[in-house]
Amino acid sequence: MDSGKLSGGRIDCYYMEDDAAIASAVKTYLEGKGCQVSVLPTVAEARRALEKRLPAVVLLDWSMPDGSGDALCRWMRARWKELPILFLTVKGDAGEVVRGFQCGADDYVTKPFDLEILYSRIRAILRRAGEGAGDTLSCGGITVDQRRAVVTLEAEEVPLSPLEYQLLLFLMRNKGRTVTRSQLLERLWDENGNFVNDNTLTVAMKRLREKLGRPACLKTVRSIGYRLEDAV
Repeated sequence: MDSGKLSGGRIDCYYMEDDAAIASAVKTYLEGKGCQVSVLPTVAEARRALEKRLPAVVLLDWSMPDGSGDALCRWMRARWKELPILFLTVKGDAGEVVRGFQCGADDYVTKPFDLEILYSRIRAILRRAGEGAGDTLSCGGITVDQRRAVVTLEAEEVPLSPLEYQLLLFLMRNKGRTVTRSQLLERLWDENGNFVNDNTLTVAMKRLREKLGRPACLKTVRSIGYRLEDAV
Protein backbone atom coordinates (compact mmCIF):
# COMPACT_ATOMS: atom_id res chain seq x y z
CA MET A 1 0.00 0.00 0.00
CA ASP A 2 1.24 3.46 -0.91
CA SER A 3 1.23 5.91 2.01
CA GLY A 4 2.50 9.22 0.62
CA LYS A 5 0.74 12.15 2.25
CA LEU A 6 1.08 14.40 -0.78
CA SER A 7 0.21 13.53 -4.35
CA GLY A 8 1.99 15.57 -7.01
CA GLY A 9 2.51 18.40 -4.54
CA ARG A 10 -1.23 18.60 -3.82
CA ILE A 11 -3.04 17.75 -0.58
CA ASP A 12 -4.45 14.26 -1.10
CA CYS A 13 -7.94 14.09 0.43
CA TYR A 14 -10.51 11.28 0.64
CA TYR A 15 -14.08 12.57 1.04
CA MET A 16 -16.57 9.92 2.20
CA GLU A 17 -19.96 11.34 1.21
CA ASP A 18 -22.95 9.87 -0.65
CA ASP A 19 -24.74 13.17 -1.37
CA ALA A 20 -23.52 14.00 -4.88
CA ALA A 21 -24.39 17.71 -4.69
CA ILE A 22 -22.55 18.31 -1.41
CA ALA A 23 -19.61 16.18 -2.52
CA SER A 24 -19.31 18.12 -5.79
CA ALA A 25 -19.38 21.51 -4.05
CA VAL A 26 -16.73 20.52 -1.52
CA LYS A 27 -14.55 18.83 -4.15
CA THR A 28 -14.68 21.87 -6.46
CA TYR A 29 -13.78 24.29 -3.66
CA LEU A 30 -10.95 22.23 -2.18
CA GLU A 31 -9.42 21.46 -5.56
CA GLY A 32 -9.35 25.20 -6.17
CA LYS A 33 -7.28 25.45 -2.99
CA GLY A 34 -4.72 22.91 -4.12
CA CYS A 35 -6.24 19.67 -2.89
CA GLN A 36 -6.72 16.43 -4.77
CA VAL A 37 -10.13 15.11 -3.69
CA SER A 38 -11.39 11.54 -4.20
CA VAL A 39 -15.11 11.19 -3.41
CA LEU A 40 -16.01 7.79 -1.94
CA PRO A 41 -19.79 7.33 -1.57
CA THR A 42 -19.80 4.01 0.30
CA VAL A 43 -17.97 2.42 3.22
CA ALA A 44 -16.87 -0.46 0.97
CA GLU A 45 -15.26 1.92 -1.55
CA ALA A 46 -13.63 3.88 1.27
CA ARG A 47 -12.05 0.78 2.75
CA ARG A 48 -10.74 -0.40 -0.61
CA ALA A 49 -9.22 3.00 -1.33
CA LEU A 50 -7.57 3.24 2.09
CA GLU A 51 -6.06 -0.22 1.77
CA LYS A 52 -4.41 0.87 -1.50
CA ARG A 53 -3.20 4.33 -0.49
CA LEU A 54 -3.40 6.60 2.55
CA PRO A 55 -4.38 10.23 1.90
CA ALA A 56 -3.21 13.31 3.78
CA VAL A 57 -6.64 13.74 5.37
CA VAL A 58 -10.03 12.03 5.50
CA LEU A 59 -13.35 13.91 5.46
CA LEU A 60 -16.06 11.61 6.77
CA ASP A 61 -19.87 11.80 6.75
CA TRP A 62 -21.74 10.05 9.57
CA SER A 63 -24.49 8.38 7.51
CA MET A 64 -23.35 6.14 4.66
CA PRO A 65 -25.60 3.90 2.54
CA ASP A 66 -23.82 0.71 3.59
CA GLY A 67 -22.65 1.55 7.11
CA SER A 68 -22.04 4.25 9.70
CA GLY A 69 -19.28 6.84 9.74
CA ASP A 70 -18.48 6.26 13.40
CA ALA A 71 -17.80 2.56 12.78
CA LEU A 72 -15.64 3.44 9.78
CA CYS A 73 -13.77 6.01 11.89
CA ARG A 74 -13.01 3.38 14.54
CA TRP A 75 -11.85 0.97 11.82
CA MET A 76 -9.48 3.60 10.39
CA ARG A 77 -8.14 4.68 13.77
CA ALA A 78 -7.42 1.09 14.82
CA ARG A 79 -5.20 0.65 11.75
CA TRP A 80 -3.65 4.09 11.26
CA LYS A 81 -3.11 5.94 14.53
CA GLU A 82 -1.91 9.19 12.92
CA LEU A 83 -4.29 9.43 9.96
CA PRO A 84 -6.05 12.83 10.18
CA ILE A 85 -9.84 12.36 10.25
CA LEU A 86 -12.45 15.13 10.18
CA PHE A 87 -16.18 14.46 10.51
CA LEU A 88 -18.29 16.53 8.11
CA THR A 89 -21.90 15.80 9.02
CA VAL A 90 -25.36 17.16 9.76
CA LYS A 91 -25.29 15.47 13.17
CA GLY A 92 -24.42 18.32 15.49
CA ASP A 93 -25.77 17.87 19.01
CA ALA A 94 -23.25 17.64 21.83
CA GLY A 95 -23.68 13.89 22.33
CA GLU A 96 -23.04 13.11 18.69
CA VAL A 97 -20.01 15.39 18.56
CA VAL A 98 -18.57 13.70 21.65
CA ARG A 99 -19.17 10.29 20.05
CA GLY A 100 -17.32 11.45 16.96
CA PHE A 101 -14.25 12.38 18.97
CA GLN A 102 -14.46 9.23 21.08
CA CYS A 103 -14.33 7.02 17.99
CA GLY A 104 -11.09 8.73 16.91
CA ALA A 105 -11.88 11.88 14.91
CA ASP A 106 -9.46 14.81 15.06
CA ASP A 107 -12.09 17.45 14.34
CA TYR A 108 -15.83 17.77 13.72
CA VAL A 109 -17.61 20.19 11.37
CA THR A 110 -21.41 20.30 11.14
CA LYS A 111 -23.54 20.97 8.06
CA PRO A 112 -24.30 23.57 6.84
CA PHE A 113 -20.71 24.82 6.95
CA ASP A 114 -18.56 27.56 5.47
CA LEU A 115 -16.11 26.14 2.92
CA GLU A 116 -13.38 28.58 3.95
CA ILE A 117 -13.68 27.47 7.58
CA LEU A 118 -13.57 23.83 6.48
CA TYR A 119 -10.34 24.46 4.58
CA SER A 120 -8.86 26.24 7.63
CA ARG A 121 -9.72 23.23 9.78
CA ILE A 122 -8.04 20.90 7.27
CA ARG A 123 -4.90 23.05 7.30
CA ALA A 124 -4.84 23.02 11.10
CA ILE A 125 -5.11 19.22 11.21
CA LEU A 126 -2.31 18.85 8.68
CA ARG A 127 -0.04 21.20 10.65
CA ARG A 128 -0.55 19.04 13.71
CA ALA A 129 0.05 15.82 11.78
CA GLY A 130 3.21 17.25 10.24
CA GLU A 131 4.81 18.06 13.55
CA GLY A 132 7.50 15.62 14.49
CA ALA A 133 8.02 14.05 17.87
CA GLY A 134 10.92 16.35 18.62
CA ASP A 135 12.03 17.49 22.05
CA THR A 136 10.34 20.89 21.82
CA LEU A 137 6.64 21.61 21.38
CA SER A 138 5.22 25.12 21.17
CA CYS A 139 2.00 27.08 20.77
CA GLY A 140 1.24 30.77 21.20
CA GLY A 141 4.43 31.69 23.04
CA ILE A 142 4.29 28.58 25.26
CA THR A 143 7.12 26.07 24.85
CA VAL A 144 7.48 22.61 26.35
CA ASP A 145 10.96 21.06 26.46
CA GLN A 146 10.07 17.37 26.71
CA ARG A 147 13.63 16.29 27.36
CA ARG A 148 14.00 18.50 30.43
CA ALA A 149 10.27 18.65 31.34
CA VAL A 150 10.46 22.45 31.39
CA VAL A 151 7.71 24.86 30.34
CA THR A 152 8.42 28.44 29.33
CA LEU A 153 6.16 31.37 28.47
CA GLU A 154 7.84 33.99 26.29
CA ALA A 155 11.23 32.52 27.37
CA GLU A 156 10.34 32.72 31.11
CA GLU A 157 10.14 29.40 32.94
CA VAL A 158 6.70 28.56 34.36
CA PRO A 159 6.62 26.20 37.38
CA LEU A 160 3.87 23.61 36.98
CA SER A 161 2.74 20.75 39.18
CA PRO A 162 3.24 17.25 37.71
CA LEU A 163 -0.48 17.08 36.96
CA GLU A 164 -0.52 20.46 35.21
CA TYR A 165 2.56 19.54 33.19
CA GLN A 166 1.03 16.26 32.00
CA LEU A 167 -2.18 18.06 31.07
CA LEU A 168 -0.31 20.68 29.02
CA LEU A 169 1.93 18.05 27.42
CA PHE A 170 -1.04 15.99 26.28
CA LEU A 171 -2.70 19.05 24.76
CA MET A 172 0.57 20.06 23.07
CA ARG A 173 1.02 16.61 21.56
CA ASN A 174 -2.50 16.90 20.17
CA LYS A 175 -2.24 20.53 19.03
CA GLY A 176 -4.94 21.39 16.53
CA ARG A 177 -7.11 18.51 17.74
CA THR A 178 -10.05 18.85 20.12
CA VAL A 179 -9.41 16.63 23.15
CA THR A 180 -12.52 15.59 25.07
CA ARG A 181 -12.74 15.74 28.84
CA SER A 182 -13.25 11.98 28.97
CA GLN A 183 -10.08 11.45 26.92
CA LEU A 184 -8.11 13.61 29.33
CA LEU A 185 -9.48 11.81 32.38
CA GLU A 186 -8.71 8.42 30.84
CA ARG A 187 -5.27 9.22 29.40
CA LEU A 188 -3.90 11.35 32.23
CA TRP A 189 -5.30 9.67 35.26
CA ASP A 190 -7.38 6.54 34.86
CA GLU A 191 -4.74 4.61 32.91
CA ASN A 192 -2.27 5.28 35.72
CA GLY A 193 -4.64 3.95 38.35
CA ASN A 194 -5.35 7.42 39.76
CA PHE A 195 -9.13 7.68 39.59
CA VAL A 196 -10.40 11.24 40.05
CA ASN A 197 -13.66 13.03 39.36
CA ASP A 198 -14.48 15.52 36.64
CA ASN A 199 -14.05 18.46 39.00
CA THR A 200 -10.34 17.66 39.35
CA LEU A 201 -9.87 18.27 35.63
CA THR A 202 -11.75 21.58 35.83
CA VAL A 203 -9.57 22.79 38.72
CA ALA A 204 -6.33 21.64 37.06
CA MET A 205 -7.24 23.38 33.81
CA LYS A 206 -8.15 26.59 35.64
CA ARG A 207 -4.80 26.65 37.45
CA LEU A 208 -2.89 25.82 34.25
CA ARG A 209 -4.58 28.69 32.42
CA GLU A 210 -3.76 31.12 35.23
CA LYS A 211 -0.10 30.11 35.31
CA LEU A 212 0.15 30.51 31.53
CA GLY A 213 -1.45 33.96 31.59
CA ARG A 214 -4.79 32.82 30.15
CA PRO A 215 -3.41 32.15 26.65
CA ALA A 216 -5.69 32.74 23.67
CA CYS A 217 -4.35 29.59 22.00
CA LEU A 218 -5.88 27.37 24.72
CA LYS A 219 -9.52 27.12 23.76
CA THR A 220 -12.52 25.59 25.48
CA VAL A 221 -14.81 23.64 23.18
CA ARG A 222 -18.13 24.03 24.95
CA SER A 223 -19.61 20.82 26.38
CA ILE A 224 -16.80 18.78 24.81
CA GLY A 225 -13.24 19.57 25.93
CA TYR A 226 -10.22 21.69 24.98
CA ARG A 227 -7.95 22.47 22.07
CA LEU A 228 -4.53 24.11 21.69
CA GLU A 229 -4.44 25.90 18.37
CA ASP A 230 -2.15 28.34 16.62
CA ALA A 231 -3.85 31.22 14.82
CA VAL A 232 -5.00 30.14 11.36
